[in-house]
Amino acid sequence: MPYIAIKAYPKDEETKKKVVDEINEVMLKYWGCPPKAVTISVEEILPEDWTEKVVKPIIEPLGDKVMIRSGEKKY
Repeated sequence: MPYIAIKAYPKDEETKKKVVDEINEVMLKYWGCPPKAVTISVEEILPEDWTEKVVKPIIEPLGDKVMIRSGEKKY
């Protein structure tokens, strides 16, 4: 706990590592969990596959659990 799954357009390895490191630090600071409790995965999705692989099966069914959607805060 927690498990964070990042699905995003492809990026270079250095960028992915920087993002994962920053997210990890935020979770440790604010969630208050020990470092060995955090798991973060990165799955690259091509732009042309985004709607079918992410929006329809994942984002839309989450409904009110999505806290920011398309840049808009939902809280």
